[in-house]
Amino acid sequence: MYCPQCGKEQPDEVSFCCQCGAAVRGGHQASKKLALDADNKKIAGVCAGFAKYLDMDVTLVRLIWVMLALVGGWGLIGYVIAWLIMPSEKAEEKSAAAENRPVTAT
Repeated sequence: MYCPQCGKEQPDEVSFCCQCGAAVRGGHQASKKLALDADNKKIAGVCAGFAKYLDMDVTLVRLIWVMLALVGGWGLIGYVIAWLIMPSEKAEEKSAAAENRPVTAT
């Protein structure tokens, strides 16, 4: 992998360039997952999950969602669909823990 700042080649496991200190993509960065946020929910955690995924303020996401619900009702339909489709944050943690678990032979 190459540093986007200085163009020097970097090992795959580093998060920052050894030459200039710029952040490089890759390494052991966890990918973000869109999931219901159980800690910061008002109804189902959909807005909090989107806010966490998009790195936005949850109040702003809720305001946008209410505005979409008031204009044509698409916000309400989208909220219900997202509520049904999005996995819960705890289910995501369980699946991540199961992937890291060593396989034992029986």
